[in-house]
Amino acid sequence: MEELRQLLENNARWAAAAVERDPDYFKRLERQQQPQHLWIGCSDSRVPANEIVAMQPGELFVHRNVANVVAHSDLNCQSVIQFAVERLRVKHVMVVGHYGCSGVHAALDRSRSAGISDYWLGHVRDVVSQYQNLLDAEPTDHRRESLLGELNVLEQALNVCTSAAVLDAWARGQELSVHGWIYRLGDGLLRHLNFAVDAPCDSSELRTRCVGKILAERARYRARRSAEVSKATTAAGA
Repeated sequence: MEELRQLLENNARWAAAAVERDPDYFKRLERQQQPQHLWIGCSDSRVPANEIVAMQPGELFVHRNVANVVAHSDLNCQSVIQFAVERLRVKHVMVVGHYGCSGVHAALDRSRSAGISDYWLGHVRDVVSQYQNLLDAEPTDHRRESLLGELNVLEQALNVCTSAAVLDAWARGQELSVHGWIYRLGDGLLRHLNFAVDAPCDSSELRTRCVGKILAERARYRARRSAEVSKATTAAGA
């Protein structure tokens, strides 16, 4: 207990500061939870969902796990999706990965932890197997890992689209969109991976289209970076 006292003291200061700024802050939180967005992200402590999108408590419904996996066999994740869609009536579900994800790294590295996390990361290793040819085409470990992070977001977002709760919502005409995003720790910015779906679709066709967009955007990014480096080198030599 003693080693956690600092956290309790931090909490007391935070609560006092919140009331000082807004005397009705906690009373308002008690009365409502009306989020329009469900965030399915990674458990990584460097990716605080509310802060990244500047939303207050009550405005964002959040589910997090290692490597932002959406598995149909995961009752926890599926119950969160169902509750968010059917009870809270969210309008947007965002699957949010991030570069530098330890789970993605472990899945790509095929390292073992001799525990249940190996079973969990099997979902990401399935993505590795599915896109092995694209990953092998990347010249460095860093680029392979960043590509896997993007492809993992794509596959988990597709899993959201085929979840029972989402399909039922679309069948009854409920307004609901599914998105795929990725976050860069180095600059704090989110990137949309050109995945936005608001109705049942052909998963294979959507996958092919989105992979093409991901690869095209990566090529454009490398071209921009190469041009910037070339320009800086030229300026330095002038």
